[in-house]
Amino acid sequence: MALIRNLEGDAGRAVRAAAGVVLIGLGAWLGSTAGGAWWVLAAVGVVPLAAAAAGVCLIAPLVHEPLRGTSRQA
Repeated sequence: MALIRNLEGDAGRAVRAAAGVVLIGLGAWLGSTAGGAWWVLAAVGVVPLAAAAAGVCLIAPLVHEPLRGTSRQA
């Protein structure tokens, strides 16, 4: 799948990291204004940020692609 191949590359890694930072920031902002379960949104933001740091694409196995794109590039 072309989308997964793009997400496995450097651009996809940057998108995952940016999405994680946005979710964490949104959670922190909601925590300062709305209260409640803001920490859930911030915790969800850690997942794509950690995936980007580890260099994995967590949705790739759902479409039968490798978790890391490096096995295809060899």
